[in-house]
Amino acid sequence: MTTIINMKVTRLANLLFLSGMMAGLTIACPSLAATTPNGTTSSATEAVKGTINDLIQVLDNETLKQPEQAKERRHEIEEVIKRRVDYKEMARRALGASWSTLSQRDQYEFVNLFVQLLRDTFVGRITEHSDEQVAVVYVGELREDAYAEVKTHVKGRKIDTPVDFRLIHRAHEWRVYDVVIDGASIVSNYRSQFTSIIRDVSYVGLVKKMKQKAIAVKAFEKYPAP
Repeated sequence: MTTIINMKVTRLANLLFLSGMMAGLTIACPSLAATTPNGTTSSATEAVKGTINDLIQVLDNETLKQPEQAKERRHEIEEVIKRRVDYKEMARRALGASWSTLSQRDQYEFVNLFVQLLRDTFVGRITEHSDEQVAVVYVGELREDAYAEVKTHVKGRKIDTPVDFRLIHRAHEWRVYDVVIDGASIVSNYRSQFTSIIRDVSYVGLVKKMKQKAIAVKAFEKYPAP
């Protein structure tokens, strides 16, 4: 049976989110300013760094650390990520060739299900806390027209791995559409699994699986284990 999300990517992503985006984070970043397509001075690196800093502010907020604020804390984290990630582009690339066969309505439905899948797989992990000191070293930035790749290396006592952020420039801002962790692309990982499921049970079967997973997670959140 094909499961939706490869465990290698899950473990590495959890390490990134659990250890990297914390209060103890230190950042080393060379000057990587570049000229964006609209002629303004900025860089994809600055966009990634700004998002990580915003996450740190949420995670450092003492009020939001209180148990009764767990739902609000998660919401704030999701809002920070939503401002930086191009979910439609990410979903389109993850689905692959099947995307072009969908109606606009079905594309909209798939994007929403994909966002829910990402949220359930990764976002909840960020709310957990780690006291480990972790450094995100910004290695460099590759640019080609409206695309960029921000290359970083995350180092700590329990983690030492390259993490690259792939971004696209749209509406005067840089938006993330993929993250490559230790050579494993999250988008490619999903695309491989989606393709396999579609081949086995059709696109309708894939959507059914994604809906079932979303329902199961919502039920768990509503009725958590004692």
